[in-house]
Amino acid sequence: MGRHSLPDEYGAGAADPRPRARRRNVAIATVLVLTVAAGTAAAVRGGLLSFGGSCQDDAVHLEVAASPDMAPALRAVAGYARKNNITSDGRCLDVGVSARESYKVADALRAGRKSGVQAWVPDSDVWVQRVAADSTATQVTNAGNIASTPVGVAMVPSAAKSLGWPRKTYTWTELTGAAMQDDRLKLGAADPARSATGLLALTQLSSAAAGAEGGDTQAAAMAKALSQRTSDSDSQVLDTLPRDSSGTEQGNPKRNQALILSEQAAFAHNAAADGGETLDLFYPKDGAPRLDYPFALVDEPELSTDESRAALRFMTLLGEPEPQRILAEHGFRTDSETPSDALVGKAGGSPEQPYAQASAEPASAKALQEALGMWTITVQSARITTVVDASASMSEPVPGTDQSRMDVTRASLLQALATFTPEDEIGLWKFSTRLDGDRDYRVLVPTERLGDRKGADTQRDRLSAAFSALEPVPGGATGLYDTTLAAYKAAVSSYAKGKFNALVLLTDGVNQDPGSISRSSLVDQLQRLTDPQRPVPLIAIAVGPDADRQEMEQIAKATGGSGHLVDDPSQIHSVILKAIVAAGSRS
Repeated sequence: MGRHSLPDEYGAGAADPRPRARRRNVAIATVLVLTVAAGTAAAVRGGLLSFGGSCQDDAVHLEVAASPDMAPALRAVAGYARKNNITSDGRCLDVGVSARESYKVADALRAGRKSGVQAWVPDSDVWVQRVAADSTATQVTNAGNIASTPVGVAMVPSAAKSLGWPRKTYTWTELTGAAMQDDRLKLGAADPARSATGLLALTQLSSAAAGAEGGDTQAAAMAKALSQRTSDSDSQVLDTLPRDSSGTEQGNPKRNQALILSEQAAFAHNAAADGGETLDLFYPKDGAPRLDYPFALVDEPELSTDESRAALRFMTLLGEPEPQRILAEHGFRTDSETPSDALVGKAGGSPEQPYAQASAEPASAKALQEALGMWTITVQSARITTVVDASASMSEPVPGTDQSRMDVTRASLLQALATFTPEDEIGLWKFSTRLDGDRDYRVLVPTERLGDRKGADTQRDRLSAAFSALEPVPGGATGLYDTTLAAYKAAVSSYAKGKFNALVLLTDGVNQDPGSISRSSLVDQLQRLTDPQRPVPLIAIAVGPDADRQEMEQIAKATGGSGHLVDDPSQIHSVILKAIVAAGSRS
């Protein structure tokens, strides 16, 4: 197989994660198909845009993996293509469509496993970005978006009426807050680690809460409450609704009266209700995130010319009138700027709800990662000891600010602390050289449950005070190696079963204790202490230009952890959450 690269314009279009207007998508994709051919005239002569002729005997076969909600629509379009002899270069399109959960395909591609498909249509570009960010993954190339659907909150009619539907509108935080304050109104969602619907909604909630005082704590509390009622997938979360309107079903504590759900999922549920109870749909007024259904080529360098051109032909077909009608019949928006009133009505929407307003700005990769990190530590309680460099160099100013490295580190640690729940166990050490006799470190707050109270203060209160009081030691050097070994031994010996255990170490320099163990000895001892059955990954964060990222990576790798370099200590919060997600996915 040779490499069949797409033109530069194609690559530029794929980099933008925003859902595009349908007309623009179709125009771009059509230009791409013609560009891949030897020119417009040659493409037409070759049958790239041909709609007739006998071609079934020499069809080009494609396998497409699609998210379960999109798969039925794509199968219908594939059937339309076969029935009408839709061709690429004079050969009929023979497209097979398999329904596969997007997160499962993403995991397989990240692992470098053969997918058996030439194209992939997940429900969100979130999955394509996740695969593309992994240098060892099978290559995926986003060719554009084929449809969209907003994410809102669907409710059984009695619950929606109790909240003033359809005339009353809510923000995300108001709506989820109202659902969680009423014991009779239980809110369910799909797991954000496995569902783009859940992740996009969680990120929207986190971003909305961040603007309020104590927003981080509020977002963590919402995530904690939501985590008690999650399902593995979007289809499974629908199974948690009451099966009928009886008091027994409505009052069943295992049933949800409200769900974080896409408009399309609500449409499909209502269409299948067959006289049963349908759902009403709230569209939060601060903007609904959208599933954007990217069409991606899989392992494009290994595709034949016929396969790559046929895949793009199938994508352009999806923008033509009859396939657009098929997509709309299945509840998808084909024009994000002017949604169909009929589609919205069948999904349980109403003119009083702001369903036609612009969607929420697409979440950044950083925002998504932070939301997923918060979710990880919310769902699985954590036991984390934080070890902070207090050497004199931490008093150095952060470029472009009037704050020191320690000032910004304190603020970032306090921000991270706000995302943990009372069930999490967090502790604090600081280190320099000879802080406690011959020891380079001192335990400031032992690692204990944040909700535990001693006297008038909780563990969270003690940690907040200790973080706020961190100061560099005048003249202090960096006793990195002895501290790392001692802290790791303590973390391993106090391992808490059923929790996410980790050691977070922050330093802005290299080891400066001439009497300490060597780096090779440290790595060797860490490897011997590591137990796959009781994992305690070291998350080592090198802060500023004087730190050695390669050294941090080598030391952390010995424990199954990860090393990171941040130029600005304000990045510490997001790096910790990112590392927790990565380590948690491997444990």
